[in-house]
Amino acid sequence: MKKHKIILSLVLIASFLGSCGNTYKLKLSSPKSMKINENLTLSVTEENNKPIDSVRYYLDGKRLPGNKDVKLNTTKLGSHAISATVFYGEEQKKLTNTILVFADKAPEIYSYEIVNEYPHDENAFTQGLEYHNGFLYESTGQNGESTLRKVELKTGKVLQKIDLDKSYFGEGMTIYNDKVYMLTWQAGKGFVFNLETFEKEKEFKYVQSKQGWGLTHNSEKLIKSDGTDKIWFLNPETGVEESHIEAYAHDRAVPKLNELEFIKGKIYANVWQRNSIVIVNPDTGALEGIADLAGLQEKVGQKGDDNVLNGIAYDEENDRLFVTGKDWNTLFEIKLNKK
Repeated sequence: MKKHKIILSLVLIASFLGSCGNTYKLKLSSPKSMKINENLTLSVTEENNKPIDSVRYYLDGKRLPGNKDVKLNTTKLGSHAISATVFYGEEQKKLTNTILVFADKAPEIYSYEIVNEYPHDENAFTQGLEYHNGFLYESTGQNGESTLRKVELKTGKVLQKIDLDKSYFGEGMTIYNDKVYMLTWQAGKGFVFNLETFEKEKEFKYVQSKQGWGLTHNSEKLIKSDGTDKIWFLNPETGVEESHIEAYAHDRAVPKLNELEFIKGKIYANVWQRNSIVIVNPDTGALEGIADLAGLQEKVGQKGDDNVLNGIAYDEENDRLFVTGKDWNTLFEIKLNKK
């Protein structure tokens, strides 16, 4: 009986060792980062040089042409999923890596000049700003102090105003199809107001982006920031986030995007706690320009990270660019000049 047990044990050990010998140890090799115009080099290796029948490579779930050196078939920067399905014998296995795609050139640098100065409510914690039909529309923040207002440009006089419920921290706003869209910071929803009466008509939720920061629009979509490097494109009827881009320079991500304005086909954005405007390509996310406006905060007598530049408005008809900041007493009309 003992002899049979010993034989059985030897058979089981041999079977186990044989199965271990058949185990494939596969590795997907891909660059951690690359520029948008570079070729993507991928490979799959087996630790013990066991035969691999074939490999299929994918970018964000879409199959790539070729097997090794392939042209990156994406126009969007930022984080992407690289995967490989490996076929060997009657088996197959999926491997996944992440790659960061950067812009292919450094952004242009802009200086600024002040064209005009106008009064601004120094108690307005500006979150959103827009020029529409000769007037400024502005949203302000802080719990218990958040408002939506219509403002006379030359005097800074508040012509119309509503207060948000004190439970809401107001954020960015924009005017689209004669409706005012306004975000809240952490409540996960925004409001739609009648442009003439400021009466609230409906609410919308955003779920993929957990917070509301800046808001603007192009001819078809609302464009929203959430405090990260992501910029979301929303259906204006439903508020659903349908797609997004990630803002990247040639060497880094561009986080903390805040107030937004869509100007001449580009997204202009404030960066939270920075007195600057960045210019982002809406198709790719590429950082195309940076304007340092730090001197304006000192000019209005503000200091620190809270009362910084925040608020961009554009008068398309007269090609005028306006900026202000949180609790600033001045609204500036400026002109950006490429260095």
